[in-house]
Amino acid sequence: MLAILLDKARIPYEIYERTSGVKPLGSIMSLTANILAAIEQIGLLDELKAMSFPGNKVNIMYDNMEVAALFGNVDKDDEIGYEYFNFARPKFHELLLSKVPAEKIHYNKKVVSMDENEERVLIQCDDGTTYRGDILVGADGTYSEVRQSLYKTLQEKNLLPSSDAVEMKKGFLAMFGTTDPMDPEQYPFLKNEGSTFNQVIERGTSYSWAGFNIPENRVCWAVVSQIASTTKSEQTKFSSLGWGPESNHDFTDQVRDFKVPGCGTIGNLIDATPKDTICRVFLEEKLFKTWSFGRIVLIGDAAHKLLPSAGQGVVCALQDSVVLANCLYDLESLDKDAIHKTLLDFKEQRYHHVAELYEKIKINAVILHGQTLQERILRHVLLNWMPESIQRREIHKGFAYRPMVAFLPPIPKRGKIDLLPQKPSVRYEREQKKKREEEALKNKAAAEDGSSVTVSPIVAL
Repeated sequence: MLAILLDKARIPYEIYERTSGVKPLGSIMSLTANILAAIEQIGLLDELKAMSFPGNKVNIMYDNMEVAALFGNVDKDDEIGYEYFNFARPKFHELLLSKVPAEKIHYNKKVVSMDENEERVLIQCDDGTTYRGDILVGADGTYSEVRQSLYKTLQEKNLLPSSDAVEMKKGFLAMFGTTDPMDPEQYPFLKNEGSTFNQVIERGTSYSWAGFNIPENRVCWAVVSQIASTTKSEQTKFSSLGWGPESNHDFTDQVRDFKVPGCGTIGNLIDATPKDTICRVFLEEKLFKTWSFGRIVLIGDAAHKLLPSAGQGVVCALQDSVVLANCLYDLESLDKDAIHKTLLDFKEQRYHHVAELYEKIKINAVILHGQTLQERILRHVLLNWMPESIQRREIHKGFAYRPMVAFLPPIPKRGKIDLLPQKPSVRYEREQKKKREEEALKNKAAAEDGSSVTVSPIVAL
């Protein structure tokens, strides 16, 4: 996403990717109004719609199929302006990748060290190659090598906050995947035109699980075990399990019989999923305080690891890309101090929004996965006693923040809710003013010599 935006801003860049270009594993992704405005702005909304299902329903129930809560799609509300789109992660990856020039991406380039000075930042990869540039963006995920290298340097200088040195909290263990196309005659809910999210919570254990339909008669599924509610022996077992397709069978054997509305069992979904695409991971969370230093900046999971319970982790990372691109567009000097101030401005624009979302996602994780007594009580209160008007107000409040690309023409406002203002681009406004002045002079000259006058549309900012 950042590469696409930098191309549009005519800012040169190179991508150094640690893998060989393997597609991301087949998990579900959801995008909401918080980022769809920017997606529309760069011309990708129609292609996204074509590969997505709108989210129609959310059903939360217990393992005996007793309903805990049912939600319609509040995103269809014309006050918001956008639906909630669900799709397979590899599809979105393919869409974005198709918009980035292939020669800009260098594969098998795992960053192992970096160094910066007044003139440049330099990275060294595990194959011995080195590269230099003006700014280094660490978009390398949860276990970011860039972050670890940066934090090591800051620790040596006693500049790293103590909280940033603390390990991420591991609250859950999850397994997820996306099936191959399934038979809609055998599973009629696949015929639905929208996506129905079925969340099941097993009382008395650590488990919860979900399944929902996406285009091409596929089902995305996930099984989550809350580590805090497991016994010490179970925690030890989880920690000692290997990673990868060969070691997943111990986990799958435990969850095969879990019933999923419309899908039979989790076992049915596992059998219909390519084994090499099933992923098992710890769900970790942490909001780092240090996002940048000098010529180096962190975005996405490298800066803030959010639980996936609200489907906002990807949205948050894409928002980072938009705001960072806006900041870089207004950068007027490659002097280290100027870059440092620009990257601090990026964090200042983003941090409080991420911090607020971080806390909301914790509550959402309780609703979907919490198994302790206190969490069960909180879930019951939130699902059964909170007035719908308050729920709706909170949803609308969350969708009021929609960062857009400040150096591209704005799109028409979607929905009725009041949107939060964002920092305008000084450079873009200056360029637009110059264009308007040049157009006015051209039209004046044409009018004076008797030529026809052409009035170009002017975008109101």
